[in-house]
Amino acid sequence: QVQLVESGGGSVQAGGFLSLSCTTSSGRSFSSYAMGWFRQVPGKERRFVAGISRSGSVTDYADFVKGRFTISRDNAKNAMFLQMRSLSLEDTAAYYCAAAPIVRDSIPFDYEYDVWGQGTQVTVSS
Repeated sequence: QVQLVESGGGSVQAGGFLSLSCTTSSGRSFSSYAMGWFRQVPGKERRFVAGISRSGSVTDYADFVKGRFTISRDNAKNAMFLQMRSLSLEDTAAYYCAAAPIVRDSIPFDYEYDVWGQGTQVTVSS
């Protein structure tokens, strides 16, 4: 089973830019997983942010990040990325990458993600 490690979180002012990375180590081939980013604020449920298919040809975004966030992956480097721009205070959260071992080249349903990273904190200040 793949292990996921997020990086790139930190503090940024509103309107700023951050880029998150999710890298994998050991286990099953990275390209056999569809991937996604989720975020969670304390006391609230974890929410889907963006997803990308195994090949990277299909992407999907939550409405609240469309036009501001971009998800991508590099299967040769076993890595996935989330570029976030025009950040707002509401984007403050712990961000998690997740992997779904699905066969089809499409966006997984939320319940199909079964491997999770430890999370990286993003804090947006005014």
